[in-house]
Amino acid sequence: MRMRLGRGFGWLWSAYAVSTYGTWIAFGAFPLIAVQVLDAPAFAVSLLEAAGLAVAAVVAFSLGPWVEHRAKRPVMIAMDLIRFAAMASVPIAYAIDLLSYGQLLVVSVVSGTAGIAFGAASGAYLKHLVRGDQLLVANGRFEGTSWVATAAGPPLGGALVGLLGPVVTVMADSLSYLLSALGVLRIRGDDVAAPRDRATRLRGADLLGGLRFILRDRVLRRLFANQILVGGLIMATAPLLAVLLLGQYHFPAWQYGLAFGIPALGGFVGARLSARLVTRYGRHRVMIVSGWLRSLFPLGLAFVRPGIPGLLTVIVVEGLLITCMGIFNPIYATERLQRTPVDLTAQILSTWSACGKLLQAALMVIWGVLATLTSPLAAITFSGVLLLATPLLLPRRIHVSAPGPIERQSTVHTHGHA
Repeated sequence: MRMRLGRGFGWLWSAYAVSTYGTWIAFGAFPLIAVQVLDAPAFAVSLLEAAGLAVAAVVAFSLGPWVEHRAKRPVMIAMDLIRFAAMASVPIAYAIDLLSYGQLLVVSVVSGTAGIAFGAASGAYLKHLVRGDQLLVANGRFEGTSWVATAAGPPLGGALVGLLGPVVTVMADSLSYLLSALGVLRIRGDDVAAPRDRATRLRGADLLGGLRFILRDRVLRRLFANQILVGGLIMATAPLLAVLLLGQYHFPAWQYGLAFGIPALGGFVGARLSARLVTRYGRHRVMIVSGWLRSLFPLGLAFVRPGIPGLLTVIVVEGLLITCMGIFNPIYATERLQRTPVDLTAQILSTWSACGKLLQAALMVIWGVLATLTSPLAAITFSGVLLLATPLLLPRRIHVSAPGPIERQSTVHTHGHA
């Protein structure tokens, strides 16, 4: 029987879905615009990706405490409207022939920062919105939606780019944030905000409150190290895989899209299986097994060769990897939320996201240099070898340490919906 999570969750899920589809429809739009419209060199395109991640992550550290002490729905709406305005500025500037590389860089930073703040606020609000025993199902639905969007968005975006150019997908992305804001606005009921002494100003040390809590909690510390390292090593090889398949092996663009569109469906399947596997085998066992398996499969990319066999290798390897990620991610996200105090949830989520993006940006640069000194395939293989060690960081044992009802009531201010 399908678990009902309430109308409020339905609107939050809908807002997440529409913005996620918009993001994936516009996947790769900025590099395309930089190359096709602005004639930017390869280094500038790489800088656009890495600098956007890094600057947004640094700025996000200060947003955690700010988000924590404010009602979450207004924050989500504000971040969606900021992303809408930032992304909409690109097609407007293009239409009046004023679009520049600098504007793309600023928009990348602004939208990335607002995205981190939105994620922190929505994660804290999700913990408030659904019961603890519903979190795994709720996270599974978000995860499944993400992977379906990953599978469907890029092909649809590619078709739009082919018909109307890359700028139109940026406009679609901007409109998705406006629809997301409207979805959040439809949620009724109370809100959540951590109390703060008005006589106390925000100190510099407060910006690292989320990181200090993560490092003090044994389970969160190991999950944090594992997750950001796995994400960083996988993302570091994404541009190299594009160079390998499109540049050296001369895969047609449609085959390249197929190589990543089909495997993304495995993420949807994994997300649907996650809660059932936990019910049958237990949370920790499923987390460990799926965590180990997702570290094994990327090494299969070392055997990618030109032609149809290479295409099938990528599809199979990525499919197995993403299926394991679809199982693992809702479990780890649920464990993270349940171990997080109500008055630190936004700080911890923003810190987690910011550190992950900083590491991704750094590893992208390092692996780009490594691929230049050796070859893209060698750099991809080295990443696969390092991934084999990451499961050693997973928690050996999990003890429930979620805040109980009394603690929840004593640390939360509720606000009526405006």
